[in-house]
Amino acid sequence: MAIEENIEYQMTQEGYDKLVEELEHYKKVKRPDVIEKIKIARSFGDLSENSEYSSAKEEQGFIEQKIHEMEQQIRYAKIVEIDDSSKAIRLGHTVTYLELPEGTKERYKIVGSAEANPFEYKISNESSVAQALLGKEVGDIVRVSLPTGAEDYMDIKILKVE
Repeated sequence: MAIEENIEYQMTQEGYDKLVEELEHYKKVKRPDVIEKIKIARSFGDLSENSEYSSAKEEQGFIEQKIHEMEQQIRYAKIVEIDDSSKAIRLGHTVTYLELPEGTKERYKIVGSAEANPFEYKISNESSVAQALLGKEVGDIVRVSLPTGAEDYMDIKILKVE
């Protein structure tokens, strides 16, 4: 796989710091653990029918790929500063909005794709919701295209930006 030199991963300082910490954990804990698993599995003998060895090698491949991905994200990270003087929504802002017309209230932090995690209420700046919100202000009503089809959309009203 060719690596593009002009890749840029936008992220908050918080996301960058968390990524660096996770990379260190993979290098100092997970990598040595899987090396130990491989060493133990080798001691069982015949590797061709050794499921522990196969499983540990598969895990090692996953860990090495994850380390490589995190190193790339760190290498090409662009830390986005939050401009507190601007009223417009930017990367790093937490936005509370109301889905119209039914009135479901949602609250998400807009982050770079590398740090997006819907379980932590962090959405990627590349998502359709974030794309619709970026540059808008409190009180604006915006239309968000839904992934279900070209004519499917929802309207949301921006209530608060932090």
